[in-house]
Amino acid sequence: MKLKDKVAIVTGAASGIGKAIAIRFAQEGAKVVASDINWNGVQSVVEEINSTGGTASAIKTNVALQVDVEHLIDETVNLYGTVDILVNNAGIMDNLEPAGAVKDEDWDRVFAVNVNSVLRTIRKVLPIFLEKGKGNIINVASIGGLTGKVAGCAYTASKFAVIGITKNTGFMYANNGIRCNAIAPGAIMTNIQSTMTNINEFGAARTGLSLNLNPRSADPSEIASVALFLASEDSSFVNGEVLVADGGWTA
Repeated sequence: MKLKDKVAIVTGAASGIGKAIAIRFAQEGAKVVASDINWNGVQSVVEEINSTGGTASAIKTNVALQVDVEHLIDETVNLYGTVDILVNNAGIMDNLEPAGAVKDEDWDRVFAVNVNSVLRTIRKVLPIFLEKGKGNIINVASIGGLTGKVAGCAYTASKFAVIGITKNTGFMYANNGIRCNAIAPGAIMTNIQSTMTNINEFGAARTGLSLNLNPRSADPSEIASVALFLASEDSSFVNGEVLVADGGWTA
């Protein structure tokens, strides 16, 4: 088992990529704290893990709220004594708005979930990692953080920010035994589209040009395999990197 006895936090774990990562990490021996605002969904994931011999606990978290983020880390330490791996997976889409159509409240909403939560969780676990002299952070970004053609302005900017946080954190703490990497998935079969409420027609028409070039959509388990690589010692010399998993969409 590649993660035996490691304590891993996975945000956005009620469905999609987060659920797949939580299940895969538990199968590899990790004690998983599955976090999500969807309480029923995340409890179901934990029940599935525990019923098959894994170890997991659920914590309801609105990652847009600093108090919830701090509670998540503190409660994990209370449950399992430490944190070894942090997976920042929680995220939402925008409505494909170009810059000229972005409203302040929509920009703030996307950044609160996609960016602020990443900074706050990292900031909260760093003292734990620094004291131990080791730690592993995996941020789920997007190919939208590498190109401007697959989403709206707010989502694109938020994922570019996640990649910037990843690279800066990986560099800053490289001498402290702490690694920070990102995954940039392409199209994945998840329910993230449910966070889209009023799609911008102009933006949809423009991004649709890129969607027509997508080779296929992936199962979330395929991204969980990438996360496992980054979480394990198989990637011990990988730090501050963005691992693109998009089936060749951006090639």
